[in-house]
Amino acid sequence: MTSTVKMPSPTPQWSDLPLTSAPDLVQWDNIKAQLDLVLLAIEALAGIGSEAMLQAAAELNLESTIADRVALWRLRQSNPMRKSSGGRKKLDVEEARSLVLIVCHLAKQHQELIRRAVALLEQLAEQNKEPHRTALLGDYLDAFSNTYSDRMEEVEDVSPEQLNGLALKLLIDLLFYSGPNGHRRFWLALLDRAR
Repeated sequence: MTSTVKMPSPTPQWSDLPLTSAPDLVQWDNIKAQLDLVLLAIEALAGIGSEAMLQAAAELNLESTIADRVALWRLRQSNPMRKSSGGRKKLDVEEARSLVLIVCHLAKQHQELIRRAVALLEQLAEQNKEPHRTALLGDYLDAFSNTYSDRMEEVEDVSPEQLNGLALKLLIDLLFYSGPNGHRRFWLALLDRAR
């Protein structure tokens, strides 16, 4: 008799997501903010929400770290830039690595959309045209700006041009994170930018 029970895949190995020295508090704040912003970018571009992120966590066997919406919300609330109602918590290394894997998994799932958006951005730049004049990039920039304004503190300190620049930079970053070894590339970028 054969069993139909699906065996869980092994716990993710962190060997290709090294941490040679623990970041200080300011560096961790930068890492937490960057993780949340990249998740916000993929949310805005692909129109996904917490369900897709939890599905990615399940597919990656990360339920022990991110079991439900509340756990995901608390991890994202660790971003010091967020408006908070007391949900902030400390983000540990395993949780940060888990979010990196989820971002890259989602980026791979939506790689065609990301590539199309970046190709359109390059084409418009060559033609000296504004990105928001196209449906795909305009919708992305609007969704990113609206979500950022809803969730982040001190929004009045950020101009619409700065916010669009951030959104477009994150879009290009997503292209790199969607490729082979994207998780390693993202992890090293987080550590590098934190310094």
